[in-house]
Amino acid sequence: MNRVVSFAAASKDYQSGRYTKSLETLNALLETQQDAKTYALLARTLSQLGMKADAAMAFAVAGEKAGQSGAEFSRKAALLYFEVGNHDEAIRLGLRYMLNQSLDAELAFALASIYKKRGQDELLSPFVKVLAESSNTEHTLLAIRLLKNDPNDEAQALLIRNLFKRYPKLVPLRFLYLMFARHVCDLTGIKLHKQIIDELIASGETSFLHHESEFYNLQWCGDEALNRMTSSMNKAVTAEQTIARRTRPHRWADKIRVGYLSNDLFEQHATMKLMGRVLELHDRDRFEITLYCHSRASNLEHNTFDRSLWGRVVEVGNLSDEAMAERMRADQIDILVDLKGPTYETRYHVLNNGPAPIQISWLGFPGSATNTDVDYVIGDKFVLPDTSKPHYHEKFIRLPDSYQPNDPFHRPTPGFVERGEFGLPDDKFVFASFNASRKITPETVDVWCNVLRRAPNSVLWMMAVSKQTEANLRDYFKSRGIPAKRLVFCGHADYHSHIDRQQAADLALDTWPYNGHTTTSEQLWGGLPVLTLKGTNFASRVTESLLNAIGLPQLVANDAQAYEDMAVALYENPARIADFKQTIEENKMIKPLFDAERFCHHLETAYEMTVARAKKGLEPDHLDVPALPARTMPF
Repeated sequence: MNRVVSFAAASKDYQSGRYTKSLETLNALLETQQDAKTYALLARTLSQLGMKADAAMAFAVAGEKAGQSGAEFSRKAALLYFEVGNHDEAIRLGLRYMLNQSLDAELAFALASIYKKRGQDELLSPFVKVLAESSNTEHTLLAIRLLKNDPNDEAQALLIRNLFKRYPKLVPLRFLYLMFARHVCDLTGIKLHKQIIDELIASGETSFLHHESEFYNLQWCGDEALNRMTSSMNKAVTAEQTIARRTRPHRWADKIRVGYLSNDLFEQHATMKLMGRVLELHDRDRFEITLYCHSRASNLEHNTFDRSLWGRVVEVGNLSDEAMAERMRADQIDILVDLKGPTYETRYHVLNNGPAPIQISWLGFPGSATNTDVDYVIGDKFVLPDTSKPHYHEKFIRLPDSYQPNDPFHRPTPGFVERGEFGLPDDKFVFASFNASRKITPETVDVWCNVLRRAPNSVLWMMAVSKQTEANLRDYFKSRGIPAKRLVFCGHADYHSHIDRQQAADLALDTWPYNGHTTTSEQLWGGLPVLTLKGTNFASRVTESLLNAIGLPQLVANDAQAYEDMAVALYENPARIADFKQTIEENKMIKPLFDAERFCHHLETAYEMTVARAKKGLEPDHLDVPALPARTMPF
């Protein structure tokens, strides 16, 4: 058979749509001639006949035989392998193509889809910009899914703003746009662009909520029924998965083996400022404590605390979810406590790989971890009242005082400060808010403006993380009739200084629907009373929990109008503010909020209660932990 004639005949048949005849000719030709051109035509022919897996293989061979000039064949092979589900080969050939060629959107979509499905989020960053600039809407939607919930990433902020201009009707993109707007307190923009979301909800349309992160949904939505509709990084967990995990053979020991999973396991992080002392106090005769750490190396470099005092530290940051779960099973962990939930840089999705017979969510995420195999969520009667039960798949563990631990041992004692150090006037009443910018909603600020109008000899002291944040806040207050001279701004401070400066204010004004959490307990430790609003979900009820735990329930207002009226009434009665500050100072020593030993006892009792049920083969159920009698703290 003449090679030129035969190839030409096969090509002619292909061009004429006679694919079967072309395939017959090519198969005969390949017995003697096996060059790149012949394999490439074979691949195209097989593809037309619907034999895509074979076509991918033929393109891959063509790429091998063509050498450096065969990059496009490798690309086509990678795309076909992706289409037929052979992801290993798609990645191998796709990466080979990327070594010598610029990445295109089609290949980026294939590779990014694979990495996203495998949970290899750390490999996704090279693909985001290419996908975002594609004219293909499917590519754009994937780009949106790949964008990290990191409001500090200016490159992503710019990308999102540009995307939003192109696709203003895409609700997932609107959510991301609003996330960055909240980070810099663009309250005017938030009001404008959140309106369509409010209108959809008012019309009864809520399915779009699954496009939003659970964590960022809590920044603006205090409705538990809506909170549970938000998205998750995990696929839905089946009842069969959960049953298989709970009934897997497990060797119980005399000591209860507790594992804590987090990337916040270093002394500077708020999580450890709260629970570090509790970890130290765990009874080592009854409990074995393991910390499964996936903290950034850059964060651990600055850690000076001996983490072995908290427990045995196991670094798992470089492990896959499956490998991490296998390590925990090998360690025979009885209770795995996830401290992150669906927040930034979490690994909580490992829970869907069945690492422990008892799995608990606590502290890092104030809500239900949807689509996650969690047995219990730790709270208290304030943050998790009975009315919340229909909105959680987890069973409640309610501690008797507050769900939030606090460390009175390592936390610095407030030192004396003068208002002049912070640019505060000595002759005016100082309202303060040190809550994160993302928690400051237009609705909250509108009430603050009302307070400032009714309290003319006062200023509002706020924390702003950037000049843009400060400028946005000034502009919004000005638009509501509050001049710039009524506002005083501060930035982040070192921890000791931050505790000290609480004393320079008269009254802290809490945010809603996301309260101050660690911020509130820091304010109370610093001697600053906090006025809050009675909440409607976990995130909006935290300050109420903390105020009750230090004996100041009267600082919880029933609604926004009562909050406004109470703020003005306290402005008009400085003697009452002085009484509150004295109460805080006295109750720090005798009330539960800063009693780490009491908290540890209650937490350990909760763990024992869950293990007792599991050993009997009983399913998890709601648990209310009995309280120890009140006692004086051993300072």
